[in-house]
Amino acid sequence: MHILTLNCGSSSLKYQLYDWDNREVLAKGIVERVTVGDSFIEHYARGRGTAKREKECPDHKAALELIIETLTDPEIGAISDLNEIKAVGHRVVHGGEKFAQSVIIDDEALDTFRTLADLAPLHNPPNITGIEAAREVMPRIPHCAIMDTAWHQTMPAHAYIYALPYSWYENYGVRRYGFHGTSFLYVAKRAAVLLGRNPFECNLILLHIGNGASANAVRGGISVDTSMGLTPLEGLVMGTRAGDHDPAIGYYVLRKESLAPEEVEQMLNKKSGILGITEIFTDRRDVETAAKEGDRRAELAIEIESYRLKKYIGAYIAALGRVDALVFTAGVGERGPHIREKAVAGLETLGIKLDPRKNELSRTRNAETLISTLDSPAKIFVIPTDEELVMTEDTYALLQGTYKVHTDFSYSFQHPGYRNKERTEALAEELDKNPELAGIIATPAN
Repeated sequence: MHILTLNCGSSSLKYQLYDWDNREVLAKGIVERVTVGDSFIEHYARGRGTAKREKECPDHKAALELIIETLTDPEIGAISDLNEIKAVGHRVVHGGEKFAQSVIIDDEALDTFRTLADLAPLHNPPNITGIEAAREVMPRIPHCAIMDTAWHQTMPAHAYIYALPYSWYENYGVRRYGFHGTSFLYVAKRAAVLLGRNPFECNLILLHIGNGASANAVRGGISVDTSMGLTPLEGLVMGTRAGDHDPAIGYYVLRKESLAPEEVEQMLNKKSGILGITEIFTDRRDVETAAKEGDRRAELAIEIESYRLKKYIGAYIAALGRVDALVFTAGVGERGPHIREKAVAGLETLGIKLDPRKNELSRTRNAETLISTLDSPAKIFVIPTDEELVMTEDTYALLQGTYKVHTDFSYSFQHPGYRNKERTEALAEELDKNPELAGIIATPAN
């Protein structure tokens, strides 16, 4: 069985095609610059390498048709016919309180996603657009929704209710929801494997650090607090999002510069964060390079981001009491040793001890690594996330009628013998070039 997963952004469409029977990725890629002009697809197919093709995609339906065209291409594709795809899993950023788990999409579910669009105005509308396009192009197969917010539906009321008029929660659903749920679910289950424990006996602090970033406190294997809130704007410093700040600032600047509310919202979401501080960069690699060359704003951006991370780690240590592991994941978390080092500096007395050499070696997406010292009370792991696999497994289970909320469900990757074929093969090549990496690879504890 082949399952296609789609992650639809405002001007992009990311995809992966998975062969369920052989447990391997057949193809993956992304269509960029959808709706904005000069569109192109970057595509990888197992055994055929990578390819890039340019084709205008004025809407997401055209982007999806380009993906299907590429997947079935005799030279660079992965399948011979569209009918080989038996289901599609869609990422949906905001499921509100309505959805505590993944669902098969019907008209009622789609209508609910539309009513939630105001809660994630930058994300849910393109997610919905992608679902509508896919259902139109592939109307005869099931489509499933995997919600970023579902993982966090276990948070207690004292963690998700804001100190605001309670009627705002009752009437408009104003509360903390949290995001990056599929990523957190994956790395939480993998951390339990590496610790050699039942996942529901683990206390974890999870840090998903990419262009979007959030922190997650996990007690007994379930989410009990997270840094993002009603929308993905709250919390950590991000590529273009402000994260935590005095909410009165928006009103203050609105009056000073005679801005419309929509303009302020745009500034906070798309012109703040790392970009706001440096006024140039969003990619942390560019920021690090500039900092090394003496760019004071770049140095400041790193200091601010790292300090915010440290504060959340400290807060979640206090909330959890006992921490079994701290986990870094996503682009910066997986390949940003400088940010990791600064985020945990000085936390030794709280039981988090980083090994600088191990940390420096860990820059891979192909292996799970252990970067704490031997005597660190809490382990520090770097675990490459795999949101697409969570989406694929949820989709398959929904089709089979075996799917349940994660507390009653067992994923393939939460078993010690799990192996990702693609990453295992890539790791072998990586170890040939960097044999020292073998010394920090984390293995399942007995």
